[in-house]
Amino acid sequence: MATVAIYSLKGGVGKTTLAVNLAWASATLSARRTLLWDLDPQAASTFLLPAKKAKNDAQSVFAKQVEPARLARATAIPRLDLIAADTSLRGLDLLFHELDKKKRLRKLLATLAEAYDRVLLDCPPGMTETSDQVIRAADLIVVPVIPSALSQRAFADMAASLGKARVLPIHVMVDRRRTLHADAVAVHPDWPVIPMASVVERRGDRRAPLGQFAARSPAAHAFDSLWRTIEQRLAA
Repeated sequence: MATVAIYSLKGGVGKTTLAVNLAWASATLSARRTLLWDLDPQAASTFLLPAKKAKNDAQSVFAKQVEPARLARATAIPRLDLIAADTSLRGLDLLFHELDKKKRLRKLLATLAEAYDRVLLDCPPGMTETSDQVIRAADLIVVPVIPSALSQRAFADMAASLGKARVLPIHVMVDRRRTLHADAVAVHPDWPVIPMASVVERRGDRRAPLGQFAARSPAAHAFDSLWRTIEQRLAA
């Protein structure tokens, strides 16, 4: 089993869009037994991938009141399960601080190793107790970066502390017609690119990954290509 975290210091950079579409690619294109674990109290991934609601609140697993596998619920996508988020996760940072167990998430993930090939973590933004747990647990950290000097500077600071071997930066919301975007992408031509597209914004209405309703779109192809890159990194 490999764990991929979708993480950024900034909010509003498309973490959930990446998480949902990459989880779909893992389950569908790679036929992996895949779990998407929504750690963000905003629960956007939970909204986009409807599944049967769990009886236990989302934070209970971290207090070891319930096993992670008992919270996993099947989605409508074959081989893709979801551990849903809810508002109880607003207190997760405080819980981690009080527990003082730096590898709690890593140990919980280890209990899922026989059931899943890939686990994707949709993470809340910011440098927090939760992000520290994620960084310790993930095999690969995918970081969406808006093509601007400030966003790239923020990424550079973060990558310096995490180590480049475990970090995969992604340019997101790219409009190559804009000089600022084109120049930023040119600085890092090796970074994968997810284009800005109206079809991506429709995901909220459709409550589905692009591969289900816009499989031929350039954005869907970009997500598919990104997933192949991730699989290559995990295999290296």
